[in-house]
Amino acid sequence: MDRRQQKTKQAIFQAFGRMLEKKSYHNITVQEIIDEANVGRSTFYAHFETKDELLKAMCTEIFHHVFHEQLLKEETHDFSQKSTGLKDRLTHLLYHLKENQKNISGILSCGSGDLFLQYLKEYLEEMFREYTDAFSLHVPDSFALPFLAGSFSETVLWWFQKEETMLPETVAEYYLNMVNLLEK
Repeated sequence: MDRRQQKTKQAIFQAFGRMLEKKSYHNITVQEIIDEANVGRSTFYAHFETKDELLKAMCTEIFHHVFHEQLLKEETHDFSQKSTGLKDRLTHLLYHLKENQKNISGILSCGSGDLFLQYLKEYLEEMFREYTDAFSLHVPDSFALPFLAGSFSETVLWWFQKEETMLPETVAEYYLNMVNLLEK
């Protein structure tokens, strides 16, 4: 993708994000996104066939960075010098979800929340696959991976709904404590 196309795509993402701060996903129209991004209809559809595809692309962009194997130093957190243990990976993920909370809360506020959670669970399953041996759960991966991804997704929902100032490190620790309790 050339620089101009990337800039247009970013403008659409930013416009969509601003819209999600004001309205729920279900109530946002493609026309409103186009107007907010100041792009033409054909330009929007050259990048995304539907609003759901825009949502998937936005999730992919967030998740691609968050689930990247190498953790980088960032403004709000630095895991670059730490191991890539599960707690660090989960905490890193939670920091990014919190940074995108306004967008994610808008998405979760209606029926499209299921679509977001589906994408999140797909990425989580791949991440958890790297750690299943460490859990020693003595169950098949086909059971363990959806369980771990689903329970962590529910943890994220709980965290967002509580609107607490709880640190990502604490939420990751709560989750891992529950998994450890279930192992016994």
